[in-house]
Amino acid sequence: MLKRTLLAISLSYALTAAAQAPLPTILYGTAYYHEYMPYERLEKDVQMMKAAGFNVVRLGESTWSLWEPEDGRFEYAWMDRVIDAMGKAGIRVIMGTPTYSIPAWMARQHPEILARKFNGVQNMYGMRQNMNTDSAAYRFYAERLIRRIVSRYKDNPNVIGWQIDNETASYGAANDDVFVRFQRHLEKKFGTPENLSKAWFLNYWGQDLHSWADLPRPDGAQSTGYKLEWSRWGQMRVTDFLHWQAKLVREHAAPRQFVTHDFAGSMHSDVNEEAVARALDIPAVNIYHWGPSENYNGADQSLQADFTRSLKRGNFLVTETNAQSTDWSSSFQYPPYDGQFRQDVYTHLSNGSNMVEYWHWSSIHANQETYWKGVLSHDMEPNRAYAEMSRAGRELQKIGPRLANLKLRSDVAILWSRDSLNALNDMPFAKETQWGAGGSKADYGSLVRQMHRALYDMNVGADFVFPDTENFSSYKLLLVPSLYIADEALLKRIAEYIRKGGHAVMTFKSGFANENAAVRWTMAPGPLREALGFHYQEFSNLAQPLKLKDDPFQTGADNKVQYWAEFLQLDTARALAYYDHHFFGRWPAVTQNQYGAGKVIYEGSYLSDKLQKAVLQTALREAGLAGPDQQLPPQIHTRSGTNGNGRTVRYFFNYSGAAASFTYQHKAGAELLAPRQVKPGDTLALAPWDVAIIEEGTGR
Repeated sequence: MLKRTLLAISLSYALTAAAQAPLPTILYGTAYYHEYMPYERLEKDVQMMKAAGFNVVRLGESTWSLWEPEDGRFEYAWMDRVIDAMGKAGIRVIMGTPTYSIPAWMARQHPEILARKFNGVQNMYGMRQNMNTDSAAYRFYAERLIRRIVSRYKDNPNVIGWQIDNETASYGAANDDVFVRFQRHLEKKFGTPENLSKAWFLNYWGQDLHSWADLPRPDGAQSTGYKLEWSRWGQMRVTDFLHWQAKLVREHAAPRQFVTHDFAGSMHSDVNEEAVARALDIPAVNIYHWGPSENYNGADQSLQADFTRSLKRGNFLVTETNAQSTDWSSSFQYPPYDGQFRQDVYTHLSNGSNMVEYWHWSSIHANQETYWKGVLSHDMEPNRAYAEMSRAGRELQKIGPRLANLKLRSDVAILWSRDSLNALNDMPFAKETQWGAGGSKADYGSLVRQMHRALYDMNVGADFVFPDTENFSSYKLLLVPSLYIADEALLKRIAEYIRKGGHAVMTFKSGFANENAAVRWTMAPGPLREALGFHYQEFSNLAQPLKLKDDPFQTGADNKVQYWAEFLQLDTARALAYYDHHFFGRWPAVTQNQYGAGKVIYEGSYLSDKLQKAVLQTALREAGLAGPDQQLPPQIHTRSGTNGNGRTVRYFFNYSGAAASFTYQHKAGAELLAPRQVKPGDTLALAPWDVAIIEEGTGR
């Protein structure tokens, strides 16, 4: 009989992880799958990687079927030779646990491993990540394999770390065992079904519970409280699984080997990245840029990096990024322009990454990811991408130690609320159609991205903070987008931050519902009323965008708001802008309130991008955060931090296809990519898609 290996690891449980150790230089390399090659070429591949300056590869996470071709029969020789070849070339290895794609024999022997989604929809075998990671059979096989692989390579000096699983999510699993454990979670959290019924207002439609046996499955749930808690349960399952893997790996790995996990981008609805990160030595993230190369600007890389860096307030790894073009079809093939391959490397490093790895080395010749191109194209010969990546690799061999372990300090933080994301997805404020399953024109995620993009365009760095962050006082400005779900303790911490001298920008729907997704039964904005200085009882969707009276932020054609309007009635706040409308014009769209020693700006509507930027400019000035970096030309972006030598390193990027120049206004230093010294007042010229890196206070 298979032994169930599931550990009872709660969301608040944190494994003791080793502190981030500083790296001697930047890790630069690629994911490598020799097992995918149509012919033998290991020696040639290793030679080409070494010539390109690559010093790290990720191996092994994708092919459980080779590690264990039959139940209980394990094969290692195919991987041993790859690791040995890399070691002889001085290329380090990060090993992945191959648990995200189960072998065919396992699906045949244990079909119950496959995830069952809502309404009984059963996953079929063929795609990856199609399993219920709580399954007793799955955990048995995964544990057996992990123990064997980690034990085999723990003493291999070339294996420096372990990546647990790959881009893990909840996979929508609603199997019977998942539901039973969810019920037990509810019993522990609420105590009695009557308490749950009260919290979720289940007397609506007469659905009160008086026995846990009557708890309905989530498939057809109408309760907003039920749906929010189910989304939390999915997150808890992911956290449980990855904490479980991290613990297994640490039982057998060498202390010098780090443990990481590669998040599939950031800010997911079903993955609590903050909780997962507690089990990691260093977080990793797969960051891709999409669409035509003309649009490449580093903004999305910065957003995802800022979030990932905030998980443990330190450096992180980029385990996957664009090599050439990407897509699961040939419909969106946009290879980078000349200069963008190299620029992308330094973009990631400027955001605090200690590693850049491409996905992947050589383009695959068949199946789902045929057109997710690698460093090498399908002919597997040197090409334009390889040449430019080799240039970056040679540069990093020289200056990598001066770029590693970059510490970024931010005076601005964005409060990210996954609960608000999920609750507003359930009750959207800007649906495309009134009935049916139409999409949304705007949502919580779009608002977060808008605010971060405005900061990015102004060369203002930002951290992310979370609902369990106890103290916001280290930041001069706190941005709080649509905090729809919050308990009173969080709202009081925000108010106290402002009262003690903090500056904040909050937006519509903040404070609206409690932690169980029930709308508060005190006048809006509930516990925030004194801090915000207004109250309201009504709100409205906007059928068309509205202008603001007299263009108060000087945004011209972009002087408009859309989607949502709250009818704010001023108590102590003052209006910064009113709607220009015969009906809505009696209410302010944007307010500001002095509360104690601090100030808060509130946006009662969804602002245009340019208007959002103007409002944040106002908040930054009042918080004393305007400086020379905010005067740079729009196509020039800068990022700075302190390297391992305690020196400030400044990156300057020209994200455009035309040459650009600017006046350098910081301390003198060395330009690391060019043989010259730089002093205040010098004019720096950047070619199209180029970068300059200045290390202050040093010669070459």
